[in-house]
Amino acid sequence: MAVFTSMSSDARMFDTSSVPALTVLGELVVDLIPERHTDPGPEDGAPRFVARPGGNALNVAVAAGRLGHPVHLLARFGQGPLAGHLRRHAESAGVDLSGSIDSPDPVSLAVVGLSPDGSADYGFHVIGAADWQWTDAELAAGWSSDSRAVHVGSISSWTSPGCEPIAALVERLHRTGDALVSVDPNIRPMLAEGFGNTPADVRARLDRLVATADVVKISSEDLAWLEPDTTDLDDAARRWADRGPALVLLTDGGAPLRVARPGGRLQHHTPPAVTVVDTVGAGDTLAAGLLTGLLGAGITVRAALEALDDGLLGRVVADAALAAALACTRVGADPPTSAEVDAARG
Repeated sequence: MAVFTSMSSDARMFDTSSVPALTVLGELVVDLIPERHTDPGPEDGAPRFVARPGGNALNVAVAAGRLGHPVHLLARFGQGPLAGHLRRHAESAGVDLSGSIDSPDPVSLAVVGLSPDGSADYGFHVIGAADWQWTDAELAAGWSSDSRAVHVGSISSWTSPGCEPIAALVERLHRTGDALVSVDPNIRPMLAEGFGNTPADVRARLDRLVATADVVKISSEDLAWLEPDTTDLDDAARRWADRGPALVLLTDGGAPLRVARPGGRLQHHTPPAVTVVDTVGAGDTLAAGLLTGLLGAGITVRAALEALDDGLLGRVVADAALAAALACTRVGADPPTSAEVDAARG
């Protein structure tokens, strides 16, 4: 039996008239996470699972909201017994859902496997789900004019038919300069090599997004799928920065993350050491921390991002890495609040 739990939040109140808002666009997923400290069920030793809210977009939006930042979520809320919990989870973090869509299609489901070190593997049940059906009209109606950054990525950004309207939106924003564009490939091989996708399709769709991006966050796992012959992560970070983004973060689990800028000095940041429960949602929390940190510092256009000094960027990255580390100390995608990050920072 799966029990849906929604994490508590004490997200700060914020004045959306004075702080540039973030928009997050993508999927909602119910994560079925195994309970690690309970006896297996009686059915042939089958594990017990807890249903938790997840998905790249929902995780990033909730993390940003808990950090006290104004955030809009553009998502397609599907149907089913767990759908209402996804909505309440977002609302409890102060996420604005006015641009989201109610869809007659089902909610996406991921069955999560956890290794002894807390790293996660995923099996997906997403055929016909709501998340992939975006239209140009829906995105035009949902976009909020107060947004100064948009984050896209993961399954919805490289799965047809919705990936085309998503790419068209970020291309327009890139062209007009109305909002910074952030991209996270967040590859899920099971879906990138099936579910109507081919590896060639996914790589081409991501190439299109990266060409519009101001910020790219990519993991070493993503890189291993996208560039299986790559072994030098320093070189990879520099190469990705030369593809067009003003800023690239390349994560490598608990190892130092790379921060690359075109023509700039490659930086390494060591994440805080924590006791890892699982890594679900850690990368999404990192992305939220990075983007809210940049927006909070007044970085709302490409020129300002390019001119950002390394010292301030280092502090923003350090806070984002701290938030991601705190998320690893909890079960599921359960990002910290701004007060918890402040307390951990000391």
